[in-house]
Amino acid sequence: MTECIPLNPDVLRWARESMGLSIGDVVDKIKRKTITAEVVSEWEAGSLSPSYPQLETLAYKIYKRPMALFFFPEPPEEETPRQSFRTLPQEEIDLIEPRLLYLVRQARSMQENLRELFEGDNPALRKIWLDIDIKQFSTVSSAATVIRKYYGIDLIAQYQFRTINKALNHWRTVIEESGIFVFKEAFKDDSCSGFCLYDDVFPVIFVNSSMPASRQIFTLFHELAHLLFRTGGVDLRHDDYVQRMRGENRRIEVFCNKFAGEFLVPTKDIRKFLSGRPIDEDLLSNLSKKYSVSREVILRKCLDFKLINQNYYESKVREWEAERGSIEKKGGPDYYTKKGAYLGGHYIEAVFSKYYQGAIRKSQLAEYLGIKEANVSKFEGHLLNRS
Repeated sequence: MTECIPLNPDVLRWARESMGLSIGDVVDKIKRKTITAEVVSEWEAGSLSPSYPQLETLAYKIYKRPMALFFFPEPPEEETPRQSFRTLPQEEIDLIEPRLLYLVRQARSMQENLRELFEGDNPALRKIWLDIDIKQFSTVSSAATVIRKYYGIDLIAQYQFRTINKALNHWRTVIEESGIFVFKEAFKDDSCSGFCLYDDVFPVIFVNSSMPASRQIFTLFHELAHLLFRTGGVDLRHDDYVQRMRGENRRIEVFCNKFAGEFLVPTKDIRKFLSGRPIDEDLLSNLSKKYSVSREVILRKCLDFKLINQNYYESKVREWEAERGSIEKKGGPDYYTKKGAYLGGHYIEAVFSKYYQGAIRKSQLAEYLGIKEANVSKFEGHLLNRS
């Protein structure tokens, strides 16, 4: 007879629903003939109890939750996706994949890590979301101009980035120095390029590392605009959802999209490169390299200037997406390189600094880094070799 585990069935059901999974989805993920929809339903009703190995599978592999949570007297309170991304229409929120819901929880966990590390006080010398009220700007261009001056990056400096990856690293550093922590993760879903969670002290941006670096740059500034509106947001690859939005939420989403494009490619500057020129692949590629942005950002400018029509814009975007999808990804960075890129130097430096000061133990250091304690020395050695 299977030992009855004194877990809370209400928490079990809550964990499934918070991941956006049906009972059938759970059965499919467990992949055991003896675990049927009826069995999972009885677990959630409390008439049956999963074994410890089964609960481990549910907790760690399916629901991405700590085991202890399932013994809580009641489900914990969490901000819902509706609260996190209030500008999105409900039908889009209902379609959010379980992986993204998990990453949103991970982002909240990182915010808690930051609160603990810095004892509730953001160490940045200046905090852009407190220094700039984006609502005061009547136009996107005026907001982009002021924020570009705030960061002290003129176009001449931007032209010197040379590569997209150098541009991405620079923009990430600039944003982090203004108090916003940026993390990267492989979303395993190309429909979402990134998201942000607003907080009065520790706002964070999560970027989909699976996307091209040029798209990641656009996402950084799309999410920056959301944070300056003091709201969370999601950067979705398709933008037809905007048409279903209404009122202030739609205005914010349109503003964030246009802001990212205007900040990276100012209208006054690019006009001189487009005037009297045929809009062809060579021009789009050359300008995307000049500004260190995607060809899509340049093409969108052409559409805004009415140099192309909507059909041409959409066909080119589809062509580039198919082109990108056909490129086979070979190999990739090793585990420690990826971990370093995901966490970012700003966060890693803060965590190791606390460790060297004796403020946290090695086990806590490992938890903050999301690695095994036995691997801390290897990770540290990897970082030192790359510096």
